[in-house]
Amino acid sequence: MKDAFTEAAAGAGAVPIRARAGDIMFRPNDPCRGFIALTQGGIKVTLTSASGREIVLYRVRPGEICLQTFSCLVQGKTYAAEGVAEDDVEALLIPPAGFDRLMQESERFRVAVLNSVAGRFADFEHVVEALAFSGLEQRVASALLRLADGEGVVHATHEALAAEIGSAREAVSRQLGLFARDGLVELARGRVALKRCDALSRLAAPPL
Repeated sequence: MKDAFTEAAAGAGAVPIRARAGDIMFRPNDPCRGFIALTQGGIKVTLTSASGREIVLYRVRPGEICLQTFSCLVQGKTYAAEGVAEDDVEALLIPPAGFDRLMQESERFRVAVLNSVAGRFADFEHVVEALAFSGLEQRVASALLRLADGEGVVHATHEALAAEIGSAREAVSRQLGLFARDGLVELARGRVALKRCDALSRLAAPPL
């Protein structure tokens, strides 16, 4: 079943676009080519500080909006973050004029956009809350549980995990080493196997 974005794209001059996993969809200072309505795959949106530290802001899946793209279209600005295809992506690109028309004429499209924007702000609140009130141990445990596949394996480097929680790679490596020492995880190059999800869940839970 089509979501409101892909359903509206057909009548708004949309063109199909594809990207392979790892392809960069947009970079800071890139102009916005239009509204991306994903039909398959996902995009990871990250922000890099002047010091080079990276943090994952959110991920975009079919039926969801990229807040960076929305901001660029509404305010006429260039991108401030980077979007990378996490897996093979298929999407429909609605040109800016088509997006403006849909926002004015399609209540279903407009409501879907605004609801998704509200959800993105909730994502940002979660990021800020985690950075402000959660310790490193809790944030790493939470990231491992969130990113693990069906077999309990996280396919990510220590640097990528650091970007997930907005920390330094060295700090994340130390914490993973402690988890491995305690038998909670097993470390290998580019992967972390979760051995005691129950213990990690307790560590990831916010304090009472």
